[in-house]
Amino acid sequence: MNNVLELKGNRFVQAPKSASGGGPAMNSKVVVTSQKLNRLTSKLFQIKDFWTRENRPFNGILISVHYNKIVAKSNRIAGLFKGDQSNYAIVGAKFNAEKTKHIITYFLSIGDLDNSIDMLSKSDEVISSVFKDGITKAIFENNVTDKINFQKYGLTKSLFKQIVADVSYIDGFEVEKATQQFKESIITLYDTGMDTKQLFHEIGIDILSSRILDNRTVFLDENQSKVLFEKAPYLVSMATENLSDLSPEDFIEDYQQDIVHIPSPSIEPTIGVIDTLFDTRVYFSEWVEYHDMVDKNIPKNPSDYRHGTAVSSIIVDGPKLNPWLNDGCGRFRVRHFGVAAGAQFSSFTIIKQIKCIIAENKDIKVWNISLGSNKEVNDNFISAEAAVLDQIQAENDVIFVVAGTNKPNENIEKIGSPADSINSLVVNAVTKSGLSTKYTRKGLALSFFAKPDVSYYGGSEEEYIQVCEPLGAAFVAGTSFAAPWIARKLSYLIDVLGLNREVAKAMIIDSARGWNEAPTPEEVAIYGHGVVPIKIDDIVQTKDDEIKFVVTDISEKWNTYNYHFPVPLKDDSYPYFARATMCYFPICDRSQGVDYTNTELNLHFGRIKDNGKLIEINDDKQNQEDSLGTAKSFILEGKARERFRKWDNVKYISEKPKSRKIPKKSYKNKKWGMEIKTNNRLDPKDGVGLRFGVVVTLKEMYGVNRIDEFIRNCNLNGWLVNKIDIENRIDIHEKVSEEIEFS
Repeated sequence: MNNVLELKGNRFVQAPKSASGGGPAMNSKVVVTSQKLNRLTSKLFQIKDFWTRENRPFNGILISVHYNKIVAKSNRIAGLFKGDQSNYAIVGAKFNAEKTKHIITYFLSIGDLDNSIDMLSKSDEVISSVFKDGITKAIFENNVTDKINFQKYGLTKSLFKQIVADVSYIDGFEVEKATQQFKESIITLYDTGMDTKQLFHEIGIDILSSRILDNRTVFLDENQSKVLFEKAPYLVSMATENLSDLSPEDFIEDYQQDIVHIPSPSIEPTIGVIDTLFDTRVYFSEWVEYHDMVDKNIPKNPSDYRHGTAVSSIIVDGPKLNPWLNDGCGRFRVRHFGVAAGAQFSSFTIIKQIKCIIAENKDIKVWNISLGSNKEVNDNFISAEAAVLDQIQAENDVIFVVAGTNKPNENIEKIGSPADSINSLVVNAVTKSGLSTKYTRKGLALSFFAKPDVSYYGGSEEEYIQVCEPLGAAFVAGTSFAAPWIARKLSYLIDVLGLNREVAKAMIIDSARGWNEAPTPEEVAIYGHGVVPIKIDDIVQTKDDEIKFVVTDISEKWNTYNYHFPVPLKDDSYPYFARATMCYFPICDRSQGVDYTNTELNLHFGRIKDNGKLIEINDDKQNQEDSLGTAKSFILEGKARERFRKWDNVKYISEKPKSRKIPKKSYKNKKWGMEIKTNNRLDPKDGVGLRFGVVVTLKEMYGVNRIDEFIRNCNLNGWLVNKIDIENRIDIHEKVSEEIEFS
């Protein structure tokens, strides 16, 4: 077996875009006619009339644009509304019922609406006068507008073309109105620029400050919710039920009272657990620092201690309780926060508690959350609980491992919150044979993001997971008992081996994916990227015919690149299949609905041609530059999301090993390159300082071990090569953790 290599010292280079885009582009499948502009203008007049008559408590209006496809940022409105600043007026985004089109909500002034009506009317004059049969993409691009006297119509040529381009992507305009679905609700409002407490006061709802999560998300009781939906349903962007049921687990009450011996803890790393209560009388209690966060006035029953105690028992002593799952990671200490008692709990209260818990426990990097809702997640927005986890991870150097939730009954199929957290590592359960369990629920999140991320053994009738509960040993099954095993592995990679969370997450996902064929969307929805190996050795080591290395750096500009990977040659060619996995933790914005992640990092890896361009191993044509230095995307937005996981924060690119072995041609530049292209939806600053971790695997076609040659080449090219050797890293961890006594 070869050790995974850590490459350091040869920093990535930062480069901005060479030039801006090449002007508006029209939808090739649409003909923009005078009739269409008339229809859109009429609809804007109706919407203006609605808002003029509405006794609204804020200045401005809300308007939703129904696009005719899933639109890229460059195809959104950029002439109508606020011109090229229209993107900053977006306050919500969702898909239509078929998940084939965007519906994007904007917050504008009445003046903006009047300007849009005026621009559509003037553009209609041009089209009805000059283009009787409408404007096609061919006409749009053939410079036939050069001879038109636009001053006569009160327009400029560039504005007219942008309006035509805008209209070619629009089906219509609407004012969205939500309907009340729940009694007690966590409500998120569209951002109208008004203080939330004052806004509710104007509507006639008095709300306590303690019930405001941020300036747009609040917890309302049934009467308050009813008033809001009656008086201002257009303000509601998202609504979810507050009371969550603890996602149930299967278990066999086969308690064993034997006292188990366990040594005292020493320098083992600590994993944070946020769960139900913990019973301090169990045999491993010395390993657990317990904090009871539940209100003292809430009654607590013995059953409230079962789930949390069982989860912590896996983290502390899982391999001893389950020898067949001995991962080689040893034992871990736990800092356990009991936040829920009883079968039901207030998710709003837990959200606020989690923020405080993380802020006050900065020393812990890995957190396990095996709580989950019985309700299904929404296809159009991330749950409030998951959004808080994503925000915490974007702002702090921590990672959450979240259980994929279990089926409460056969009518529930989709995962429950917070398993829709995009930045977290979400874990589903499989049987001992590696097959999906009967209680497993399905992703995806926002109908696109790959959730769960991975799967692991959670117990089934084939073989249950043994845990320690207050009454002794018990045999259980559920995603709750799969997640802690992955938390153990992550903590080992981060706290013992010294890797950062981006690389650690990438290594976990890469180990699950391997060289397997790309899973279908249905398989991803159940298994994620695959089942993680049991042994930690199988994650930090690789086969003799493979070279596996990790790199990490920070994106500061559009192109973050490194062209100094000295892959060994054989007869002036490269006898390898290649794959790479990248993870990063972007800022997310729940108010943007389905367009949730603010930053896209796109991974390119491969040989360097004589013209300096990369030959990507997955033939990705996104974010390329033409000869004029202009960034070009050669693939439609919907296809880019489906094929290349655009906007997903986990990237996996791979060649499939084939029986027909054809080594790759080499060029004048004998090194391989890696490029990380950064795009932002809203604020360009969102992607600045974003760290990424990449795991690269090169598989030698003929089974030859070339790792020593690769290490030598790296040293000659300015890289510092560290072998991720478990024994050496443990020695370092022990030395660093020693307490020095001064005499």
